[in-house]
Amino acid sequence: MGTLNKVREVLCRARGAGLAALQALWARMRVKASCARGQGTTEYAILVGVLVVIAIIAITLFRPKLQELWDAIANGINGL
Repeated sequence: MGTLNKVREVLCRARGAGLAALQALWARMRVKASCARGQGTTEYAILVGVLVVIAIIAITLFRPKLQELWDAIANGINGL
């Protein structure tokens, strides 16, 4: 609700300035909204990339233990 209140406040201030000021304000708000959306996507992509690198490192470090676990599960299933 804070953003909505800020928009209302700015619109009330710009009311006397005319239509050109309102159009300029609307254009700036659209640009800011699109920048924020792109920033969120970038942060998400960076986070996913970091998680993939961590997963690769973990799998590489624990490969022998994971292989033992996988073999034990496979032998257990084959024994049924």
